Amino acid sequence: MTEYHRLVGRYVPVPARGSVRVMTTQVRPRTFGDPDVLEVREVAEPEPGDGQVRVAVHAIDVNPWDVTSYSGRAGTDPTLLDGLGSGVSGTVSAVGPGVEAYEPGDPVTTRRVDGSSYASDVLVAEADLLPMPAGTSYETTAALFLKGGTAAHLLEATALTAGETVLVHGGAGGAGTMAVQLAVLAGARVIATAGARNADYLISLGATPVTYGEGLADRVRGAAPDGVDVAFDLVGTDEAVAVSLELVADLRRIATVVRFDAAGEHGFRALGYGPGGELGSDVRAAAAPELLRLHALGRLRVEIRHAYPLVQAARAHRDLETGHGRGALVLIARPEHG
Repeated sequence: MTEYHRLVGRYVPVPARGSVRVMTTQVRPRTFGDPDVLEVREVAEPEPGDGQVRVAVHAIDVNPWDVTSYSGRAGTDPTLLDGLGSGVSGTVSAVGPGVEAYEPGDPVTTRRVDGSSYASDVLVAEADLLPMPAGTSYETTAALFLKGGTAAHLLEATALTAGETVLVHGGAGGAGTMAVQLAVLAGARVIATAGARNADYLISLGATPVTYGEGLADRVRGAAPDGVDVAFDLVGTDEAVAVSLELVADLRRIATVVRFDAAGEHGFRALGYGPGGELGSDVRAAAAPELLRLHALGRLRVEIRHAYPLVQAARAHRDLETGHGRGALVLIARPEHG
Protein backbone atom coordinates (compact mmCIF):
# COMPACT_ATOMS: atom_id res chain seq x y z
CA MET A 1 0.00 0.00 0.00
CA THR A 2 1.13 3.55 -0.65
CA GLU A 3 -0.17 6.78 0.80
CA TYR A 4 0.33 10.51 0.54
CA HIS A 5 2.93 11.66 3.08
CA ARG A 6 2.27 15.26 4.09
CA LEU A 7 5.79 15.94 5.32
CA VAL A 8 7.61 14.87 2.15
CA GLY A 9 4.84 15.92 -0.22
CA ARG A 10 4.62 12.72 -2.27
CA TYR A 11 3.34 9.14 -2.22
CA VAL A 12 5.52 6.65 -0.35
CA PRO A 13 5.29 2.94 0.51
CA VAL A 14 3.55 2.34 3.82
CA PRO A 15 5.46 0.15 6.29
CA ALA A 16 3.71 -1.88 8.96
CA ARG A 17 2.24 0.85 11.08
CA GLY A 18 2.86 -0.82 14.43
CA SER A 19 2.93 1.82 17.12
CA VAL A 20 3.46 4.72 14.69
CA ARG A 21 0.46 7.04 14.88
CA VAL A 22 -0.06 9.34 11.90
CA MET A 23 -2.16 12.41 12.65
CA THR A 24 -4.48 14.48 10.52
CA THR A 25 -6.03 17.93 10.97
CA GLN A 26 -9.75 18.25 11.63
CA VAL A 27 -12.06 21.17 12.38
CA ARG A 28 -15.06 20.50 14.62
CA PRO A 29 -17.46 22.57 16.74
CA ARG A 30 -16.84 21.95 20.43
CA THR A 31 -20.42 22.97 21.26
CA PHE A 32 -23.36 24.87 19.76
CA GLY A 33 -22.87 28.56 19.04
CA ASP A 34 -21.34 30.99 16.58
CA PRO A 35 -18.25 30.26 14.42
CA ASP A 36 -15.97 30.90 17.40
CA VAL A 37 -16.91 27.43 18.69
CA LEU A 38 -14.98 25.79 15.83
CA GLU A 39 -11.72 24.26 17.01
CA VAL A 40 -8.76 22.83 15.12
CA ARG A 41 -7.69 19.39 16.35
CA GLU A 42 -5.09 16.80 15.47
CA VAL A 43 -6.68 13.34 15.35
CA ALA A 44 -5.53 9.91 14.26
CA GLU A 45 -5.47 9.45 10.50
CA PRO A 46 -8.46 7.29 9.49
CA GLU A 47 -7.89 3.81 8.10
CA PRO A 48 -10.10 2.68 5.21
CA GLY A 49 -12.34 -0.31 5.83
CA ASP A 50 -14.08 -2.61 3.36
CA GLY A 51 -15.15 -0.67 0.28
CA GLN A 52 -13.69 2.59 1.56
CA VAL A 53 -11.09 4.93 0.11
CA ARG A 54 -8.99 7.39 2.08
CA VAL A 55 -8.66 10.74 0.32
CA ALA A 56 -5.90 13.25 1.00
CA VAL A 57 -8.08 16.35 0.79
CA HIS A 58 -7.19 19.47 -1.12
CA ALA A 59 -10.46 21.45 -1.26
CA ILE A 60 -13.62 21.37 0.88
CA ASP A 61 -16.96 22.93 0.02
CA VAL A 62 -18.47 25.48 2.45
CA ASN A 63 -22.25 25.81 2.66
CA PRO A 64 -24.87 27.55 4.82
CA TRP A 65 -25.95 24.25 6.39
CA ASP A 66 -22.44 23.87 7.82
CA VAL A 67 -23.07 26.94 9.99
CA THR A 68 -26.71 26.12 10.68
CA SER A 69 -25.84 22.64 11.93
CA TYR A 70 -23.96 23.89 15.01
CA SER A 71 -25.66 27.28 15.43
CA GLY A 72 -28.61 25.88 17.37
CA ARG A 73 -31.05 27.03 14.70
CA ALA A 74 -31.63 23.40 13.69
CA GLY A 75 -31.92 22.17 17.28
CA THR A 76 -29.35 20.84 19.73
CA ASP A 77 -29.15 17.15 18.91
CA PRO A 78 -25.48 16.31 19.69
CA THR A 79 -25.15 14.39 16.41
CA LEU A 80 -25.41 17.73 14.56
CA LEU A 81 -21.87 18.46 15.74
CA ASP A 82 -20.39 15.35 14.14
CA GLY A 83 -20.62 15.86 10.39
CA LEU A 84 -19.58 19.26 9.09
CA GLY A 85 -19.41 19.69 5.34
CA SER A 86 -20.18 17.67 2.24
CA GLY A 87 -18.15 17.82 -0.97
CA VAL A 88 -14.38 17.44 -1.16
CA SER A 89 -11.75 16.91 -3.83
CA GLY A 90 -8.28 15.47 -3.45
CA THR A 91 -6.19 12.41 -4.24
CA VAL A 92 -6.54 8.81 -3.15
CA SER A 93 -3.99 8.02 -0.44
CA ALA A 94 -5.09 4.50 0.53
CA VAL A 95 -7.76 1.96 -0.35
CA GLY A 96 -9.52 -0.63 1.75
CA PRO A 97 -10.29 -4.27 0.95
CA GLY A 98 -12.55 -4.77 -2.05
CA VAL A 99 -11.86 -1.41 -3.71
CA GLU A 100 -11.13 -1.95 -7.41
CA ALA A 101 -11.79 1.29 -9.28
CA TYR A 102 -9.21 3.51 -7.56
CA GLU A 103 -5.60 3.41 -6.47
CA PRO A 104 -3.30 5.80 -4.60
CA GLY A 105 -2.55 8.94 -6.57
CA ASP A 106 -5.88 9.11 -8.41
CA PRO A 107 -7.48 12.59 -8.36
CA VAL A 108 -11.05 12.24 -7.15
CA THR A 109 -14.06 14.23 -6.04
CA THR A 110 -17.19 13.39 -4.07
CA ARG A 111 -20.45 14.93 -2.90
CA ARG A 112 -20.23 13.33 0.55
CA VAL A 113 -17.81 11.61 2.91
CA ASP A 114 -18.13 9.13 5.76
CA GLY A 115 -18.10 11.54 8.70
CA SER A 116 -16.96 15.16 8.57
CA SER A 117 -15.40 16.63 5.44
CA TYR A 118 -13.63 19.39 7.42
CA ALA A 119 -10.40 17.39 7.62
CA SER A 120 -7.16 16.93 5.74
CA ASP A 121 -7.85 13.18 5.37
CA VAL A 122 -11.31 11.62 4.96
CA LEU A 123 -12.90 8.27 4.24
CA VAL A 124 -15.29 7.89 1.31
CA ALA A 125 -17.29 4.92 0.11
CA GLU A 126 -15.97 3.80 -3.27
CA ALA A 127 -19.46 4.15 -4.76
CA ASP A 128 -19.58 7.84 -3.77
CA LEU A 129 -16.35 8.80 -5.55
CA LEU A 130 -16.03 10.23 -9.03
CA PRO A 131 -12.77 10.63 -11.00
CA MET A 132 -11.82 14.27 -11.52
CA PRO A 133 -11.96 15.06 -15.24
CA ALA A 134 -8.91 16.54 -16.91
CA GLY A 135 -8.92 20.32 -16.93
CA THR A 136 -11.01 20.73 -13.77
CA SER A 137 -9.71 21.99 -10.44
CA TYR A 138 -9.92 20.70 -6.89
CA GLU A 139 -11.65 23.89 -5.77
CA THR A 140 -14.40 24.01 -8.40
CA THR A 141 -15.24 20.31 -8.27
CA ALA A 142 -15.50 20.37 -4.46
CA ALA A 143 -17.92 23.31 -4.67
CA LEU A 144 -20.01 21.76 -7.44
CA PHE A 145 -22.16 19.04 -5.94
CA LEU A 146 -24.19 20.40 -3.04
CA LYS A 147 -24.96 23.68 -4.81
CA GLY A 148 -25.49 21.99 -8.17
CA GLY A 149 -27.58 19.25 -6.56
CA THR A 150 -29.71 21.89 -4.86
CA ALA A 151 -30.26 23.60 -8.19
CA ALA A 152 -31.14 20.32 -9.91
CA HIS A 153 -33.64 19.60 -7.14
CA LEU A 154 -35.24 23.04 -7.64
CA LEU A 155 -35.72 22.40 -11.36
CA GLU A 156 -37.11 18.90 -10.80
CA ALA A 157 -39.45 19.84 -7.95
CA THR A 158 -41.02 22.75 -9.85
CA ALA A 159 -41.10 20.91 -13.20
CA LEU A 160 -39.43 23.80 -15.03
CA THR A 161 -39.55 23.32 -18.80
CA ALA A 162 -38.17 25.01 -21.89
CA GLY A 163 -39.87 28.27 -22.80
CA GLU A 164 -41.02 29.07 -19.26
CA THR A 165 -39.88 32.03 -17.17
CA VAL A 166 -38.25 31.46 -13.78
CA LEU A 167 -37.43 34.05 -11.13
CA VAL A 168 -34.27 33.18 -9.16
CA HIS A 169 -33.91 35.11 -5.92
CA GLY A 170 -30.19 35.32 -5.14
CA GLY A 171 -28.89 34.44 -8.58
CA ALA A 172 -25.27 35.48 -7.89
CA GLY A 173 -24.70 33.24 -4.87
CA GLY A 174 -23.15 29.79 -5.00
CA ALA A 175 -26.40 27.82 -5.42
CA GLY A 176 -27.97 30.70 -7.34
CA THR A 177 -25.22 30.58 -9.94
CA MET A 178 -25.96 26.87 -10.43
CA ALA A 179 -29.73 27.40 -10.59
CA VAL A 180 -29.42 30.14 -13.20
CA GLN A 181 -27.15 28.07 -15.43
CA LEU A 182 -29.16 24.84 -15.19
CA ALA A 183 -32.37 26.75 -15.94
CA VAL A 184 -30.74 28.36 -18.99
CA LEU A 185 -29.49 24.96 -20.16
CA ALA A 186 -33.06 23.66 -19.77
CA GLY A 187 -34.27 26.34 -22.19
CA ALA A 188 -36.01 28.57 -19.65
CA ARG A 189 -35.93 32.34 -19.54
CA VAL A 190 -34.24 33.40 -16.30
CA ILE A 191 -34.85 36.57 -14.30
CA ALA A 192 -32.39 36.75 -11.40
CA THR A 193 -32.15 39.11 -8.44
CA ALA A 194 -28.85 40.46 -7.09
CA GLY A 195 -27.13 43.68 -6.15
CA ALA A 196 -26.34 46.12 -8.94
CA ARG A 197 -22.63 45.19 -8.90
CA ASN A 198 -23.49 41.63 -9.99
CA ALA A 199 -25.67 42.60 -12.97
CA ASP A 200 -22.96 41.95 -15.57
CA TYR A 201 -22.12 38.64 -13.93
CA LEU A 202 -25.72 37.45 -14.19
CA ILE A 203 -25.86 38.54 -17.84
CA SER A 204 -22.73 36.43 -18.48
CA LEU A 205 -24.60 33.42 -17.07
CA GLY A 206 -27.54 34.00 -19.42
CA ALA A 207 -29.96 35.70 -17.01
CA THR A 208 -31.77 39.02 -17.04
CA PRO A 209 -30.72 40.81 -13.83
CA VAL A 210 -33.03 42.80 -11.58
CA THR A 211 -31.94 44.53 -8.39
CA TYR A 212 -33.61 43.56 -5.15
CA GLY A 213 -35.20 46.15 -2.86
CA GLU A 214 -38.34 48.25 -2.91
CA GLY A 215 -40.29 47.91 -6.15
CA LEU A 216 -38.85 44.46 -6.99
CA ALA A 217 -42.18 43.03 -8.16
CA ASP A 218 -42.66 45.87 -10.65
CA ARG A 219 -39.12 45.48 -11.98
CA VAL A 220 -39.69 41.77 -12.50
CA ARG A 221 -42.96 42.47 -14.32
CA GLY A 222 -41.08 44.88 -16.56
CA ALA A 223 -38.49 42.22 -17.36
CA ALA A 224 -41.11 39.49 -17.83
CA PRO A 225 -44.28 41.11 -19.23
CA ASP A 226 -45.79 37.71 -20.05
CA GLY A 227 -45.55 36.63 -16.42
CA VAL A 228 -43.46 34.35 -14.20
CA ASP A 229 -44.12 30.61 -14.15
CA VAL A 230 -41.69 29.48 -11.44
CA ALA A 231 -39.79 31.05 -8.54
CA PHE A 232 -36.70 29.79 -6.69
CA ASP A 233 -35.90 31.35 -3.31
CA LEU A 234 -32.24 31.04 -2.36
CA VAL A 235 -32.03 34.05 -0.03
CA GLY A 236 -34.93 33.66 2.40
CA THR A 237 -35.90 37.31 2.73
CA ASP A 238 -39.46 38.45 3.35
CA GLU A 239 -39.22 40.28 0.04
CA ALA A 240 -38.35 37.10 -1.87
CA VAL A 241 -41.29 35.25 -0.33
CA ALA A 242 -43.77 38.08 -0.91
CA VAL A 243 -42.75 38.73 -4.52
CA SER A 244 -42.83 35.02 -5.37
CA LEU A 245 -46.35 34.71 -3.97
CA GLU A 246 -47.44 37.83 -5.83
CA LEU A 247 -46.09 36.79 -9.24
CA VAL A 248 -46.45 32.98 -9.40
CA ALA A 249 -49.99 31.64 -9.51
CA ASP A 250 -49.27 27.97 -8.76
CA LEU A 251 -47.88 27.48 -5.22
CA ARG A 252 -46.43 24.11 -6.24
CA ARG A 253 -44.07 25.99 -8.55
CA ILE A 254 -42.55 28.17 -5.85
CA ALA A 255 -39.67 26.52 -3.99
CA THR A 256 -37.41 27.73 -1.20
CA VAL A 257 -34.28 26.19 0.27
CA VAL A 258 -34.26 28.66 3.18
CA ARG A 259 -37.70 29.71 4.43
CA PHE A 260 -39.25 26.51 5.73
CA ASP A 261 -41.49 28.52 8.05
CA ALA A 262 -42.99 30.54 5.20
CA ALA A 263 -43.41 27.42 3.06
CA GLY A 264 -45.40 25.79 5.84
CA GLU A 265 -47.53 28.89 6.31
CA HIS A 266 -48.33 29.56 2.65
CA GLY A 267 -48.20 26.07 1.14
CA PHE A 268 -45.30 26.31 -1.33
CA ARG A 269 -42.38 23.88 -1.62
CA ALA A 270 -39.50 23.67 0.86
CA LEU A 271 -36.47 21.68 -0.30
CA GLY A 272 -33.62 20.34 1.79
CA TYR A 273 -32.95 19.94 5.51
CA GLY A 274 -35.56 21.67 7.62
CA PRO A 275 -39.07 21.27 9.03
CA GLY A 276 -41.28 19.79 6.33
CA GLY A 277 -38.48 19.89 3.76
CA GLU A 278 -38.32 17.55 0.79
CA LEU A 279 -34.80 16.07 0.97
CA GLY A 280 -34.61 14.99 -2.65
CA SER A 281 -31.61 12.79 -1.86
CA ASP A 282 -32.11 10.58 -4.91
CA VAL A 283 -32.46 13.58 -7.24
CA ARG A 284 -29.32 15.23 -5.88
CA ALA A 285 -27.25 12.05 -5.99
CA ALA A 286 -28.37 11.21 -9.52
CA ALA A 287 -27.44 14.71 -10.70
CA ALA A 288 -23.78 14.47 -9.62
CA PRO A 289 -22.27 12.74 -12.69
CA GLU A 290 -24.10 15.06 -15.10
CA LEU A 291 -23.07 18.14 -13.12
CA LEU A 292 -19.44 17.02 -13.32
CA ARG A 293 -19.74 16.28 -17.05
CA LEU A 294 -21.20 19.72 -17.78
CA HIS A 295 -18.52 21.39 -15.67
CA ALA A 296 -15.74 19.51 -17.47
CA LEU A 297 -17.20 20.63 -20.82
CA GLY A 298 -17.19 24.26 -19.66
CA ARG A 299 -20.98 24.49 -19.79
CA LEU A 300 -21.46 24.79 -16.00
CA ARG A 301 -19.37 27.47 -14.37
CA VAL A 302 -18.32 27.37 -10.71
CA GLU A 303 -17.39 30.76 -9.35
CA ILE A 304 -15.02 30.65 -6.36
CA ARG A 305 -15.37 33.78 -4.24
CA HIS A 306 -12.59 32.98 -1.79
CA ALA A 307 -10.47 30.06 -0.62
CA TYR A 308 -9.55 29.91 3.07
CA PRO A 309 -7.06 27.56 4.76
CA LEU A 310 -8.83 24.74 6.60
CA VAL A 311 -7.60 26.10 9.93
CA GLN A 312 -9.45 29.36 9.17
CA ALA A 313 -12.84 27.65 8.87
CA ALA A 314 -14.34 30.01 11.47
CA ARG A 315 -13.34 33.00 9.35
CA ALA A 316 -14.91 31.38 6.28
CA HIS A 317 -18.15 30.81 8.20
CA ARG A 318 -18.28 34.43 9.35
CA ASP A 319 -17.81 35.46 5.71
CA LEU A 320 -20.61 33.11 4.67
CA GLU A 321 -22.96 34.51 7.30
CA THR A 322 -22.68 38.03 5.88
CA GLY A 323 -24.66 36.90 2.83
CA HIS A 324 -22.55 39.18 0.63
CA GLY A 325 -20.46 38.39 -2.42
CA ARG A 326 -20.97 36.06 -5.31
CA GLY A 327 -19.93 32.50 -5.89
CA ALA A 328 -18.75 29.80 -3.51
CA LEU A 329 -16.38 29.59 -0.56
CA VAL A 330 -13.98 26.68 -0.13
CA LEU A 331 -11.43 25.53 2.44
CA ILE A 332 -7.96 24.40 1.41
CA ALA A 333 -6.48 21.51 3.38
CA ARG A 334 -3.38 20.94 1.22
CA PRO A 335 -2.04 23.93 -0.72
CA GLU A 336 0.71 21.73 -2.14
CA HIS A 337 -1.88 19.94 -4.29
CA GLY A 338 -2.62 23.08 -6.28
